[in-house]
Amino acid sequence: MEKASGTQSIALSTVDNGLENPGLELTTEVSPKATKRTEVQDHSFEDSLESPSYPRKNVQTFIKARSFCRRHASLFKKILLGLLCLAYAAYFLAACILDFQRALALFVLTCLVIFVLVHNFLKKLFGEKLMRCLKPFKNSRLRFWMKWVFRGACVVGLILWLVLDTAQRPEQLISFAGICMFILILFVCSKHHSVVSWRTVFWGLGLQFVFGILVIRTYPGFIAFQWLGDQIRIFLNYTVAGSSFVFGDTLIQDIFAFQSLPVILFFGCMTSILYYLGLVQWVVQKIAWFLQFTMRTTSTETLVVAGNIFVGMTEAPLLVRPYLADMTLSEIHTMMTGGFATISGSVLGAFISFGIDASSLISASVMAAPCALALSKLVYPEVEESKFKSVEGMKLPHGKERNILEAASNGATDAIGLVANVAANLIAFLAVLAFINAVLSWLGEMVDIHGLTFQVICSYVLRPMVFMMGVEWADCSIVAEIVGIKFFINEFVAYQQLSQYKNKRLSGVEEWIEGEKQWISVRGEIITTYSLCGFANLSSIGITLGGLTSIIPHRKSDLSKIVIRALFTGACVSFISACMAGILYVPRGAEADCVSFLNTSFTNRTYETYVCCRELFQSTSLNGTNPPSFSGPWEDTEFSASALANCCELYTNAICA
Repeated sequence: MEKASGTQSIALSTVDNGLENPGLELTTEVSPKATKRTEVQDHSFEDSLESPSYPRKNVQTFIKARSFCRRHASLFKKILLGLLCLAYAAYFLAACILDFQRALALFVLTCLVIFVLVHNFLKKLFGEKLMRCLKPFKNSRLRFWMKWVFRGACVVGLILWLVLDTAQRPEQLISFAGICMFILILFVCSKHHSVVSWRTVFWGLGLQFVFGILVIRTYPGFIAFQWLGDQIRIFLNYTVAGSSFVFGDTLIQDIFAFQSLPVILFFGCMTSILYYLGLVQWVVQKIAWFLQFTMRTTSTETLVVAGNIFVGMTEAPLLVRPYLADMTLSEIHTMMTGGFATISGSVLGAFISFGIDASSLISASVMAAPCALALSKLVYPEVEESKFKSVEGMKLPHGKERNILEAASNGATDAIGLVANVAANLIAFLAVLAFINAVLSWLGEMVDIHGLTFQVICSYVLRPMVFMMGVEWADCSIVAEIVGIKFFINEFVAYQQLSQYKNKRLSGVEEWIEGEKQWISVRGEIITTYSLCGFANLSSIGITLGGLTSIIPHRKSDLSKIVIRALFTGACVSFISACMAGILYVPRGAEADCVSFLNTSFTNRTYETYVCCRELFQSTSLNGTNPPSFSGPWEDTEFSASALANCCELYTNAICA
């Protein structure tokens, strides 16, 4: 380079393993001022070392110490890590010994970390050996027989389950028939009937069923998810510290906007921190790998559906943003279906603040992932050649924040838009609903039909579908009304109505007042919670199209062509999850053992006292002037008469006359 340019040219040759590579040359331009400044700094540092204030012996000692630390840096790190581990082990043991119940959360988190570390260690140590051991199973004949044995075992197990389990609770067969009905409807609406991958469909439904058994039916799984839900509820209650400081205690106790919406800000902040730390990406990749391994879906669609468990329908596609332009129509349909079938973590926190059962919301969102993949491939099977076969080659983007504080700030700031969107939609849709009800009521009164509303229409039109999900016929009108509001209006409004019915039930209000049902059963609440857990409503069409069109504008026609089909599929995912809950739900607590419950002292009206007193009334018969006789579990119970007297003090019944 010529000196006339006013710069100095420096050529550097790279060294690789001690061998010079003259072919690689790095040329940098350094201005004369920068060179002069560097020379002055070097001379000043050398002069300072040679000055009397820095004896040569001290300088040599410092250089030796620094070189020693550099040579043994890895050893020092291991020693420090070992000391920290020992300190944590001592703290962990002390916490568990003093009060294990109090340290249960710490115990669970420690076990998860240990499991991950052990898994990674064993994978590095024995991963290749294990793959070599599994090579014989790649034999086509052996795999063929193993597949058929596995399929036969699944069919036999399902038949035995239906025969033995539904013998005690026949209403579960209705929920099973509901699953078959929804699958048949989706198959009729399939884009390509002849190329449906039934392996993917049955694997998705099977994974959903197994996870449902773990969460709903098994006692350890039920307790674990109840505990997890309680911990999340406690975690979300920390929002009160910030919102009470800003708005005051009175507002956050009485007004919805100051009570539930700040939860979205807090949850958005924490999600951004976890994303910055890489925990969200790590969990999403593990779930996606498992789903792809079992269901043989492509990497892009599986990653997006797994990401929908944690983030919303517009954020999840950003996980695979570089690959969206090359995705097939079937993959885009699956991506949309996953968004419609699940809810984001921030919104989940708001629903929990309503009083909705946290464990049901968490399990519903997780169960929706394999079901969304299965039903999407049933409605829109793959007929193109995908470019994304393996999930291991996919790179999930990390946050652009430079530190954890910036991540927390950006998460809270980004959630402001979601809060404003939720508040605006609630105001607009509730106002529209009130207007529609006024118009329908006016039109109905013209022909002497009084009380005609949108909710009443939904309660009649959707009642058969809700009944097929396993809801008792007496509860079907209320549940159908809530499901209709969710699909045509908004899931926020629907969950708010469900929480009102739940509060009435928990307060001990009688089930029927003046011929109007006041609340629904616990089984009906669980099924409704699962059926509402998703963004499948008409307003979400615009949100989905707007978000994806801004990323891949050249595929706008493709997105518009399949969005309605994806919306319908996403709604059916939630309905099938509700059917799974209907099959697996079993009564617990006072509902399962009223004899033990009424044996205790009770003076207040609660849901448990109402249910158990109603059961006692049904088991009691009057014999003229003789004392009442009891049947069923109350027949040989000594305290039945006293329990009946206590129930008569709380509730009115013909038996008490």
